[in-house]
Amino acid sequence: MPKTSQSADGTSQLLRWGGAILALGVVAFALLMTAFGGVGVEGAHNNAGWLALIVGAMCLPFGLMLFALGAAKWLRNRSISHKG
Repeated sequence: MPKTSQSADGTSQLLRWGGAILALGVVAFALLMTAFGGVGVEGAHNNAGWLALIVGAMCLPFGLMLFALGAAKWLRNRSISHKG
C-alpha cells in the first residue's frame, strides 16, 4: 500500500474546514442568545435571530462531522506512522 502524506489525503483540510464551520456555528448560536434576543417558546424573536438559528443548526452538526472525520484520519495516520 503506498504511503501518502497527511496533506495529500485531506486530513488537514478536514480539520481546518471542520473547525472553521464548527466555530461559525458556535458564533451564530452565541449571537442568537446574546445580541439577537434569544429563543422563546415559538422560536427566535426577530429575523436576524432566525437566520442565526438556521446557520447554527446547519453548521454545528456538519462542522462536528467534518472535524471528527479529520481527527479520526489524523489518529489513524499517527498510529500508522508510529508502527512503521
